[in-house]
Amino acid sequence: MVLYYFFAGAIGGSLRHLYMFCSHYMNDKLIDPRHWVMYIFFPLFATGTAVIAVTLIQSGILLIDFTDNIDGPFAQVSVAFFVGFGFNRFLNKLNEISTGMFDMRRVRQKQD
Repeated sequence: MVLYYFFAGAIGGSLRHLYMFCSHYMNDKLIDPRHWVMYIFFPLFATGTAVIAVTLIQSGILLIDFTDNIDGPFAQVSVAFFVGFGFNRFLNKLNEISTGMFDMRRVRQKQD
């Protein structure tokens, strides 16, 4: 099952960054060679992030509930694809959630 999520995230991340590469190429914005590395590695990062996202949802940490489908894990694969496609946005939201959960300043303010 994990390979389904892995490949769905890989497809999403690859499509997104292929689109970004083509649009930047057509607008002559591929000047910096460091950006080429981004187009290669971001889809790889998106694959792992997609697997972690589905795992977080299935564990109950992210408050989304998947319905059981006899035919296959369509909802999980779809979420993995969207996480891969919106990799940067998902990481920003995950950062906000983790900041809220583990921010020690808020914990101290609640104790006072």
